[in-house]
Order: sequence, then structure tokens, then C-alpha cells
Amino acid sequence: MTTAPAKAAATGEGEFWREDRNALLRRLRSTPVGLSDGEAAERLRSGGPNLAVTSLRRGLLFKIAKRLVEPLIAILLIAALISGATGDWQSLLIIVLIVLVSIALDVVQETQAENAVDALRRTVAVHVTVLRSGKAVEIPVREVVPGDVVALHAGDLIPADGLILESHDAMADEAVLTGEPFPVEKLATPSDRGNDGTNTALFGGTSLVSGDVRMLVAATGAETRLGAIARSMQASEPPTAFERGVHGLGMLILRLTGFLVLFVLLTQLVQHGLSMESFLFAVALAVGLTPELLPVVMTVTLARGAMRMAQRKVVVKRLSAIHDLGAMDVLCTDKTGTLTEARIAHVGSFGCDGTESADVTELARVNSRFCSGLRNNLDTALLATSGEDDGSWRSLADLPFDFERRRSSVLVERGGEREMIVKGAPEALLALCDRFERADGKAVKLDDAARGGILALIDARGAQGLRLLGVARRSMAPGTDTLVREDEAGLVFAGCAAFVDPPKASAGVAVRQLAAAGVCVKVISGDAAPVVRHLAETLALPSRGLMTGEEIAALGDAALAARVRDIDLFVRIAPEQKARIVLALRRAGHTVGFIGDGINDAPAIHAADVGLSVEGGTEVAREAAAIVLLAPDLGVLAQGIAEGRRTYANIMKYVRMGTSSNFGNMLSMALASMVLPFLPLNPLQILVNNMLYDLSETGIPFDEADPGDLARPQHWDMGAVLRFTLVMGPLSSLFDAATFVLLLGVFGTGVDAFRTAWFVESILTQILVIFVIRTSARFWRSRPHRFLVLTSLGALAAALALALTPLGRPFGFVPLPAPILASILAIALVYLALAEALKPLAMKASRGARGPASRHPAGHRSRLGPF
Repeated sequence: MTTAPAKAAATGEGEFWREDRNALLRRLRSTPVGLSDGEAAERLRSGGPNLAVTSLRRGLLFKIAKRLVEPLIAILLIAALISGATGDWQSLLIIVLIVLVSIALDVVQETQAENAVDALRRTVAVHVTVLRSGKAVEIPVREVVPGDVVALHAGDLIPADGLILESHDAMADEAVLTGEPFPVEKLATPSDRGNDGTNTALFGGTSLVSGDVRMLVAATGAETRLGAIARSMQASEPPTAFERGVHGLGMLILRLTGFLVLFVLLTQLVQHGLSMESFLFAVALAVGLTPELLPVVMTVTLARGAMRMAQRKVVVKRLSAIHDLGAMDVLCTDKTGTLTEARIAHVGSFGCDGTESADVTELARVNSRFCSGLRNNLDTALLATSGEDDGSWRSLADLPFDFERRRSSVLVERGGEREMIVKGAPEALLALCDRFERADGKAVKLDDAARGGILALIDARGAQGLRLLGVARRSMAPGTDTLVREDEAGLVFAGCAAFVDPPKASAGVAVRQLAAAGVCVKVISGDAAPVVRHLAETLALPSRGLMTGEEIAALGDAALAARVRDIDLFVRIAPEQKARIVLALRRAGHTVGFIGDGINDAPAIHAADVGLSVEGGTEVAREAAAIVLLAPDLGVLAQGIAEGRRTYANIMKYVRMGTSSNFGNMLSMALASMVLPFLPLNPLQILVNNMLYDLSETGIPFDEADPGDLARPQHWDMGAVLRFTLVMGPLSSLFDAATFVLLLGVFGTGVDAFRTAWFVESILTQILVIFVIRTSARFWRSRPHRFLVLTSLGALAAALALALTPLGRPFGFVPLPAPILASILAIALVYLALAEALKPLAMKASRGARGPASRHPAGHRSRLGPF
């Protein structure tokens, strides 16, 4: 049972920093000098240890069993058992081996997700100093409880979430949670300078980079932000686009194959009575129609794509993510490090009239060069672009930056004249000025009108995404060699130095490439709206709508899913809201990618169809991602998307070739069962046909894709497969009927000759039609890969050699006369010509389902005849 303080912390964790300090102390039943030993022990006993991240590794047997119930895997295993029961041990071993490899890949993928959680555990501190009855004691972090008062110093990891009671020059590195690379000032009293009021709070997993604080622990363990991230990474998210596609394909094959077997058995029972040969024929037919090579085709195709992406400095950790990348139609990204350089750069200075001012830049650099104390990133940016010191300025004294004054001052001398140069927050510095410097260098009185104009200028530049640093000066009396705080008054405001996290030069081009590929880029940022809007304008990003974190918090999941479709910019987003946005987009029907580099990004990376991180990201983010970019550049994503779509196109070639035959098979087998006094092929011949056909398709992973396949996002669409079958299936059945009439009515062949002739026609047409349906263009305008040509024609040659030479006698094949062979060749040529002619109709029928994803049909004739 949880104690009242623990429960209070749990319910108030998300907003505890907004509470009054004394109110929070009362709610947690604590004091500024901490808890007593007895109370802390009781809370630890009832509330549990402070473990934000717990490992929930599942056993190997559980992982394997979960995958065995997948429809496609179940179908393959049933086919393997039937093959073994009928004596086809070779097929049994091959199918079982394929299934084992597929399961092993999935288990490795799940283990990687568990590794991400373990990496998160390593970010947590081990020991911490707490106050117990007013005395400082060091305890293991796991023993920290809500209500504890923790003493922290520069370099310490924060053990839990809490409110700051005392702060002395404290700066916290929250990059692991926010993704922002710059330290954040932490205060004991609220300040309107904080982005969201969290400048009085510290969060577990972050670190204190300077200063000292005393923190009242408000949330521990799973109730911290870090704990929420860990829970979300362990939660089961909706299946990815690839997983949904494979599941849907398995269900489709299961229904069609089951119906086919029952239909054939019923027709045999009605016409001839159920015999063992009929049963074996139906079983062999089911095995023959099972796409046992599909896992191999998918794995080889995806692995080849991964190798090609590795050459472009993209590491693929989960092979199926390549397909998801091709299906992606929305990419969510933070701005820092992806769209921008993740560094502060000085981009110029302006005077009080808004014009460029080299004098302001020089004054700011002099201050940065001579001021002692901790040099911040703004000082570094100013000095990075300055030349060598010419020695004209001489430093006499300085007042270093501190968090109370929020400015730094230097006393310098040049040409015998001494002056003080001050830089700091523009609004605060302007309040210390009574004059301002005009463009001609003359100092004039700073009246209300001038002050208002300067403030308006500062606001306008801030709205452009610039970070400003005010610069002021004051002439000092000769002989002055010291500075005191009282000297920082009566200043002359000179202007502002402007800084920005510069957009990446390649970002705009990359975003346009993604847009041309049908991928919408949505920016999710913790920054203010003006900053994000300015970045969007600079890079020409889409910006149809803008939504704040406060608006998102007020919406339920269904309402959010309805809104996110038309929003491109998300601002002031809390870390926990990123995953909500991703899941809302997925519920709205999108295939979503998310790229991030911080611990706070890990839940969104985990929730996305395809999670991406960068080499410089945190270990947690890299572990959670399916794809890692060795360079944080969106440009490589456009190439990766093309690779994903090429992969999808090749997988779908096999899928449609393997499944579109079912409809034709049902029609043809029903016809054959009603008019023939024997089975058109014996079970062994069916399995040989199936094996050789599968061999012919092993070159598909190496084939190229049509330009149309690469132009838009691609999605699994079983409806498109069925619609294509409705065109190609009846066509193949028509030629089956013609073959029956020719062999029985014209040539009067016997059983063995009939089966041999139909086997030859079947293998001839179903292999050659691959070259027709592998492309949406006319087949002579699209060259197949040479390896596909080799495997297809090689399998065809082997099949013809087996059927037409003495090698086929054990399989029931007999020699065929030349007229029958010539007739079969003519039937095959006419079928291929009509298949090419009807291909546009089949493709047009496939467009209606999911727009661009359905424009690329393929099909094939039956493994048993020209279906």
C-alpha cells in the first residue's frame, strides 16, 4: 500500500513545481531539514524503492511462443508438418529452418528494446546526500523517498524529481530529457525567464553542472519523468506498418488456402468419392500455395537494403524498419541538431536603431575576452569569430557574471580613456541605462519613447528566433582601477549582439526532397512559437498549423488524433507529449517516423513505426531506435526512403505472385475436378512445380523498382492484391480451360502425357510471366536485374529438362510429341500477350484502395497452370 505522501507525489508529479513551497512541504509531510530516520524507513517500506527503471526482460520461451501464433508462421508450420507426414522431408526441413531464422530475427529485435531500458538504468545515480533530522547522511539512491531533502553539488546526478528549496548559482544539464544542449538556470524562486515554470524543479537522470542546491523530493521511482519514459518503452505499442502488413497477409492466405482445400475436397467427394489420392492432392495443393519462401525473400530483400543504406552511413538495427521507412508519410523531428546545428553562433549585432553595428560587436567581444569566471556558450560564440587581440584594450578590473545580477562588467582602458563595458539580458540591462547611443555614436537621453522603441526592437528580433545579449557602456574617471556593483548604473545602452542556433545548410534541401517523396515533416519543439515559426520560414518548411503543449494537454487521445492531421508545428512541447503526438498521428492513419537523440525522445522513438536516432545521441535513444544515422542529416533519409520503397516493391512482387494464384487455382481445380476422371497433377508433381517456381523467384530481392514505386509512400494493401487477382485469375482460368480442351479433345492424351503437358505449360507460363508483371511499365521498357534473369531462366531450364528427359520418369513424366510442345508454346505466348494487355486494367483496379500505395500491382499465373 502506498503512503499518503507517496500518493500525493504520484498525483502531483506532473505539476509539483507549480505548487507553493510550504504547501508542498505540508502535502508531503516534510520539513526543510528533511525527514526523520523512522519516517523515511516507513515510507521506503510502504512506497517501495526509488527505482525509476526496472528491467522486465521476458523469457526466451515466451518470446518464441508469441511469434508461433502469428498467422503466417502458423501456416508455414502446418505446411511443414503436412509435408513431413506425406514423406516430403526436404520441404519439412527447409520450411522449419526458414521459420526458425525468422523467429530468431524477431527475438533479437525485442532484445534490443530491452537493452534500451537497461541503458536507461545506467543513467541513474548510485548514492546521494540527504538530510535526515537535519543531519547530512549518504544513502543509496534506491532509498530516497518523497519528502526527503537532498543536498546536491556541481557534477552530481539528480536522484529523483523535486522542488528546489535553496539554490546558489545552479545550472543543470537537462539535455537527456529535453534534447537542448545548453545548461538551464535553476532557482529557488519562480522566474518568468523559465520556459514552462520548471526552473524551480530538478528531474531524475539529469545532472547539476554548476552551483549547489537543496531539493525537496516530490516524486520517486516510476512516478518521475524518467520512470514515465521507462514505462513507455516497456509498453506494447501498436504494431508497425510492416507488422500489420505481414499479419494481414497471413490472415488472407489462411482464409484462401483453407477455403481452397475444402472446396477441392468437396468437389472430389461429389464427383468421385473421397480417396486417399484426392486427399493428398488437396494437401499438396495447400502446401504448394503456402508462401514458404516469403520470409527468405523478405529477409534477403531487407538485408540487401540494409547493406546499401550502410554505404550511406545509415545503420539499420531492425530490418523491417527499412520497409516502414518506405511506407512513412509523416516524419516528426525536433529542431535542435536535426534542422539546426545544435550550437550557438554569433550572427551580428545591431544598434538602438536596428542597423548593423560593428561597434556593439567589438564591445561585446571585449567584455567576453576580459571577464573572469565561467565562460558561457555566448562568450564562446563571440570569440570564435573574432580576430587576434591587437592589444589596444587593456583590462583593469571586472565583475564576473552571477545569477542574481545576470550580467558581467569589465573595466578597460584604451588610448588613455577608461570605461566600463557591461553585457547581459537586454531588458534588465536597459533598466540600468539613462541614455542610449545613436548611430553617429552620440549618447542622448533615454526617454520613455526611446525606451519603448528599443524594447519593441528587442521583441521583434526575438520573434525572429534570435537570442539577444544587451551591451552598454559607461565612461569612468581617470585613475579608476576597481569596480563595484553600484557602478552598474547610469549606463549608455549601445545595442544588442544577436545569436542563433543556425539552420543546417542541408536541412531545407532535405525537407524539400522529403516533401517531393510524399513525406510531411512535422516539427516538435520545446521552444516558443516565434522561434519555431522563424525556423520554418527560413527553411521553407510546411506550416499549415501550430499547436502548443498546453493545447495538447487539454485534449483527449481521440480529439488529438483528429487535430494533428492539419498541424505541422508543435511548440512548447513537454517531453512526455512527444509520444502522444506520434501515437495520435498513427491513429489518424499515418505511418510515422520520429527522429530524436535524447532520453526524453526514447518513448516517441519507441512509439513510432520507424524510430530514428543519431550517432551523437544518448545511448538510450540509440538503443530504442530501429535506424541510427551516423550523421545527423535529414538528407540521408530521402535516400533511405527510396531504399525502403524499393524493398517494398520487391516484396510485393513475391506476395502478389504467390497469392494472386489462389483465385485462379480455385476456378481451375473446380473445373478439372468436374470434367476430368483423374487428378491433373499428382502430389509429387505439384511439390516439384512449387519448388522450382520458388527457385525462380530467389532473384526478386535484387530487382530494381519502377520510378513510380519510389515516388510516393507504399503501404501493404491486401485489397489491392485481391482486386488484381480478380483480373488475372479469370484470365489464367480461361487458358486452363483451353489447355484441357486441347489436350483431351484434340490430342486425346493419356493421363501421364496430360500431366506432363500441363506441368510444362504451368512452369513455362508462371515463370515467364514474372517478366511481365514485375513492372508497371511495358515489360520491354524495364530491364530486370541480371540475377533475376539467371534464377528464372535457370529454374525454367531445370523444369523442362526434368519433364522432357528420362530424368522425370520417377516423377511420372513421359516424353511429349512435337505438336503438343508447339501448342503449349503457342498457348504460353498468347497468355503472356493478354497478360501484358490486361496489366493496365489490373493496375487501375488497384489504385482505389489507398491512393499512391496501390498504384503498383503485380500478379502471376498459377503454379499449376496459366492462372
